[in-house]
Amino acid sequence: MKELFKGIPKIAYEGAKSKNMLAFKYFNPDEVILDKPMREHLKFALSWWHTLCAEGADMFGVGTADKTFGAEDVMGHAKAKVDAGFELMEKLSIDYFCFHDVDLVAEGATLAESNARLDEISDYVLDKMKQTGKKCLWGTCNAFSNPRFMHGAGTSPDADIFAYAAAKIKKALEITVKLGGNGYVFWGGREGYETLLNTDVKFELDNMARLMKMAVEYGRSIGFTGDFYIEPKPKEPTKHQYDFDTATACNFLKTYGLDKDFKINIEANHATLAGHTFQHELRVAAVNGAFGSIDANQGDMLLGWDTDQFPTNIYDAMMCMYEVIKAGGFTNGGLNFDAKARRGSYTMEDIFYSYIAGMDTFALGLRKAAELIADGRVDEFVKERYSSYQTGIGAEIVAGKIGFQELEAYSLKKEPSLPKSGRQEYLESIVNNVLFQG
Repeated sequence: MKELFKGIPKIAYEGAKSKNMLAFKYFNPDEVILDKPMREHLKFALSWWHTLCAEGADMFGVGTADKTFGAEDVMGHAKAKVDAGFELMEKLSIDYFCFHDVDLVAEGATLAESNARLDEISDYVLDKMKQTGKKCLWGTCNAFSNPRFMHGAGTSPDADIFAYAAAKIKKALEITVKLGGNGYVFWGGREGYETLLNTDVKFELDNMARLMKMAVEYGRSIGFTGDFYIEPKPKEPTKHQYDFDTATACNFLKTYGLDKDFKINIEANHATLAGHTFQHELRVAAVNGAFGSIDANQGDMLLGWDTDQFPTNIYDAMMCMYEVIKAGGFTNGGLNFDAKARRGSYTMEDIFYSYIAGMDTFALGLRKAAELIADGRVDEFVKERYSSYQTGIGAEIVAGKIGFQELEAYSLKKEPSLPKSGRQEYLESIVNNVLFQG
């Protein structure tokens, strides 16, 4: 196979003191942490779209990076992206990838032509998987970029568009199953509204649920045994999107009886756009039994849109991995970087620098999260904070043995005690000590 990233070796782990920019400082794939190799804790996945397709274009200018990989025709370009993707995964020790249908190959003039292209390129991908042992984390369908989806896909007011979206999802599910993917993602890129004056919200939500139920029924019928995911996002491009945040998505799933098949795919940047922390969204998913997978990019706190940056915030990565470990780790999900090199980073080397930075950030975050858990003081603090519910009146409340009358009588006899002071400051000091030690 022709080497596309010439002069870049397989990226090795060299430790925190290394000055080599093309080396991992913290990500050591086979190092065991909490009884499991680091690569299994993190389950890194290459995102086909930004890594292999994004050229640095934005609303003010065309692309700056050449992602043709030396190809000229449509199928040649699609195969060149496959070659580039597998070379990247091999050199970066990434075990998984994820994709949209149009990332693999450009749409044809007709649905039939698009499907034929997907069949051909997925055969090529499957051959590469067999040769390398790389795996598909999840697949999805782009039902937002084409002008036909200007008013949404599952929530479009046009039944013909709903039907077309269903046809695309059907094919994307087939390709996901073909490639052995354990997840299928719904990201409602335009499933929302601009104004309520022309929108039947109830009908659109019902239709979105209908589409998802069809996807579950068809997916299970063709052998898909993994998880379906919703990826929440509050806004942009629509003013309000129906999958606003994790709590909203969980409510939608339970309302329409989809919660047995769907979990949440959480993106850090989307969490901040919704006014939440990354950790908050992970915790809400976990307590609802809906933790699934992670898009591990970050946003710029000074910008109010989705900037899709490679993660470099160690604190966020630590608290993310703290939540992942506490939730029992990944099952079908993993960590993909729905992220892209900056517009000014247009060379092939910059892709490697970006991934190394992101992977090292999460590797260090994993190390620190493991230390925080092993330290035990946070768990003890939380346990002690709610200790009044272990005995006496608290235990009776939890057991459901008493009601308002008994609680009123109890309160009349006992003056409530004031909260102990200084506890929150103590907890924050534990976290900061673990994060910044050494």
